[in-house]
Amino acid sequence: MQFLESVKEWMVLNPTLVSALKYVTWLILIILTISFLRKLLKRKLPDTSVRYKSQKAIEIVGYVLIIILTVSYFTGSVKDFTLAIGLLTAGITITLQELILSIAGSFYIFIVKVYQPGDRIEINGIKGDVIDIDSIYTTMMEIGEWVSSDNYSGRIVKLSNAFVFKGPIYNYSQDFPFVWDEINFPIRYGSDLDLAKSIVISTTAEILSEYLTQSRLNWKKVVSKYYIEDAKVEPTLAITMTDNWMQFNVRYIVDYRQRRSTKNLLNERIGKAILATDNKVTLASATIEIIKIPDLNLTAQGSTVEDS
Repeated sequence: MQFLESVKEWMVLNPTLVSALKYVTWLILIILTISFLRKLLKRKLPDTSVRYKSQKAIEIVGYVLIIILTVSYFTGSVKDFTLAIGLLTAGITITLQELILSIAGSFYIFIVKVYQPGDRIEINGIKGDVIDIDSIYTTMMEIGEWVSSDNYSGRIVKLSNAFVFKGPIYNYSQDFPFVWDEINFPIRYGSDLDLAKSIVISTTAEILSEYLTQSRLNWKKVVSKYYIEDAKVEPTLAITMTDNWMQFNVRYIVDYRQRRSTKNLLNERIGKAILATDNKVTLASATIEIIKIPDLNLTAQGSTVEDS
């Protein structure tokens, strides 16, 4: 009984410390609850996408509760929330500008669906596949840099969510998970032009046939959603006459994840088909033609020998 009286007396004499202890206790309780709920969702939800979004929602709720708790502690009343936020913002805007933009960016990403885990994007000059989005950072598996085409470099990049407000974001997979690509074939002058065109177009159409139906359906959705003209998704061929050869430029649509392998397959199949024409169609290469050898004056042992 005396112990309880002593505790009550201590609490009366130290109101600030008691208030701080209450704040820390509630803070720890909120953090532990959020951690418990995240682990529970991780075990109970089998679907990866639903589990990921649920965990992020719980995390955001935790941030909101901590903000409300902090404001209540410093102001003494939740009714002063607006005033406290205004004063707090005025004081820390400069020092925490990047952090505030990052948190705002995370809300913007989730609400507007700028991109989501699994998308391939390019932002702030960095290209890669999004593997995680938290309240401050977007985590990407980088592609490109010192490796060719769209292969992984092996580096994991953490990028501030604030960059969604600072520049363009290129999304390879949202709405339309296909890209247009091109490949060039130099055909020698004197080749059978009609046969060359037939080989290139038919081989390209055969290899890319699996993408055409799906890309048409996806493109129709893009046209209905955005103010954009209808586009041709079938392979197209353009021929350019150069000083050395006829350049066949093939433009085609392909899954953004299969650019490198598709280009390799096109080179291989079309190259074999051209070789099988018994020189009716020939691939060209850069050559140098010498028109005339100039006259030479040679000097040997002090004497001069002149060409007549």
